[in-house]
Amino acid sequence: MNKFSQLVKESWIEVTENVTWPQFSELQSSSTLVLVASLLFALVVGMIDFSFKSVLELFYQSF
Repeated sequence: MNKFSQLVKESWIEVTENVTWPQFSELQSSSTLVLVASLLFALVVGMIDFSFKSVLELFYQSF
């Protein structure tokens, strides 16, 4: 149990004193970038899915 409490104490010191946290404006810009990239990726995947669906429907209707 002593090792665990020592680990918790050292972890807390590491997080509060030694970690450099980014500014809020940096977090906002990064979050915006991730949101835009995710939306673009979803749009591309949706277009590919729609294309495959259309091609397969045409293929199956030909039989």
